Amino acid sequence: MIQNVLIVGCGTMGSAIGVCAAAAGNKVVYYDNGSDFPQNIKNRTNGLLDELLSYDLIPASDLDAIKARLESCADLCAAVSHADLIIEAIYENLEAKQKLFTELDAFADPSIPILSNTSGLRITDISSQMRYPERALAAHFWLPAHLIPLVEIVIGDRSSPELAERIKEILMGWGKTPVIVKKDLPGQLANRILQAVIREAVNIVETGLASPEDVDKAIQIGMALRFPVWGPLEHVDAVGFDICKSVQDTVLPEISDRKQASPLFAEMMTAGHSGVKSGEGFYDWTTKDINTLVKRRNDFIVFALKQIKQSHLSADLELNKE
Repeated sequence: MIQNVLIVGCGTMGSAIGVCAAAAGNKVVYYDNGSDFPQNIKNRTNGLLDELLSYDLIPASDLDAIKARLESCADLCAAVSHADLIIEAIYENLEAKQKLFTELDAFADPSIPILSNTSGLRITDISSQMRYPERALAAHFWLPAHLIPLVEIVIGDRSSPELAERIKEILMGWGKTPVIVKKDLPGQLANRILQAVIREAVNIVETGLASPEDVDKAIQIGMALRFPVWGPLEHVDAVGFDICKSVQDTVLPEISDRKQASPLFAEMMTAGHSGVKSGEGFYDWTTKDINTLVKRRNDFIVFALKQIKQSHLSADLELNKE
């Protein structure tokens, strides 16, 4: 039984994952070697809990109890000693993750699962220097992790498939919706689809087919509105294989099949443009506010999730009537 969760790495993702675990009733210990770590993680978790409270996703009566389940520790060995589950959420660097997993493997009892929140690296590579790699899995939470239900559980070449099923059950108890990825490939599952969308979106701008604003608008107001209840493979079945085959035979030869990132990225970076952090990318971020956009994104996520939940509840009630 999982009662004590250790989060290693307390940035945007790690802090939110810990809040999810604590809200589900687990004691959470955060570990990070960054400067001002204890105060930073306290500020982050308080902000996340305030947001969950504002959306009525946690009751106000539970707030103090959730906060009481959140602790920080500056000694990794001591933090590991009481953990039933360890989740790594440090920066995306293979060597750093390998070193950390080797340390965790040495400190933790062999029965303790060790998960990586990596968004693109292979858990097989991350765990390659472990004595007990069967207990290592990727568990990729999606940003913003305190709101998005999806978690991709990736089975590495030497991971235990049985452990993947156990972790799936645990995360469902946290209110998450886990999916199991059976092969350890770069990008896992959903990120592979997202990168294909980004590749073609950038290609459309690069070739002058449409502006960045119209590309984003076409996705936001078109296909994205269907996806919460109508996945792409459901779409294929609904319209028929004959139509989809005909469309793909026509369209696929014309879309990007690049194996590397678009040269437009390198050109923009050379010009000093890297998006929000530099103030300019596809958009002018000196006039467009990222905090306002994040708030709109989170508001819509919560609205959509509540609608989906209500839709599923209504469907279940109709089935029960029958």
